[in-house]
Amino acid sequence: MKFPRTFPLWGLLIALTLALGLTGFRLRPTHETPPAQQPSTPAKLIEFRVVKSYPHDSSAFTQGLLWHNGNLIEGTGREGHSELRRVDLVSGNVLQRQKLPSDVFGEGVALASERLIQLSWQNGRAFVYDEKTFDKLHEWKYDGEGWGLTFDGKRLIMSDGSDKLTFRDSKTFAPLNTLAVTFNGKPLAQLNELEWIQGKIWANVWQTDYIVIINPTTGIVEQYLDCTDLLGNGSRSGREDVLNGIAYDEKSGRIFITGKWWPRLFEIALKK
Repeated sequence: MKFPRTFPLWGLLIALTLALGLTGFRLRPTHETPPAQQPSTPAKLIEFRVVKSYPHDSSAFTQGLLWHNGNLIEGTGREGHSELRRVDLVSGNVLQRQKLPSDVFGEGVALASERLIQLSWQNGRAFVYDEKTFDKLHEWKYDGEGWGLTFDGKRLIMSDGSDKLTFRDSKTFAPLNTLAVTFNGKPLAQLNELEWIQGKIWANVWQTDYIVIINPTTGIVEQYLDCTDLLGNGSRSGREDVLNGIAYDEKSGRIFITGKWWPRLFEIALKK
């Protein structure tokens, strides 16, 4: 069975450099953009507490997560297993699902104007669904890989595994501009699942249990969360079951996080 991006050493290197505040590791050459300037204020580690824990389908290779109308919307990955799901928070049960073609590896999910958009990893296809019925309306094509996706109220924001985020037109998916992301002055690659929360971009860092909070204007990581101890090692299989999934309930202010193949989903609150 094929599993993508299975390079545990990458995750170890990123985790170590994040902890040291020296993250400059990238999968792509650094000569693409000029070196970033060291910010005057280093990224701040933000503490949080677990408010509540909920069941999560441990067979779900979570790639995208969002909250809408009282339920979670979840996108899952792996060829032959990729789906779009509506999930009940309390029980973890799948209420509605739409399977992707068997050759497609599903990725991030976003909601824009009552349409759900789901990326694919290396297929260059973005699937657009009716939010209520999950009926596919059409597809968009794009170049490169698709990883995470979110919506800031005007534009879609997409990650591709590099240190760049691409802002896209929410009606046509045309690229508008890119944003280079830095952590303490160094390019931060492996940006994965995304969520727009109170004017900032939250992003999982692939193969780690870190979440970074990015200024959407400057690209600077201003804060980050260390979720290493959120799910105990006894609940992990070691099969790439890292943190990957952030959802925000704008009405209540609740934040939900989970991971690939995780048996639990957590509601968290930032400590003041």
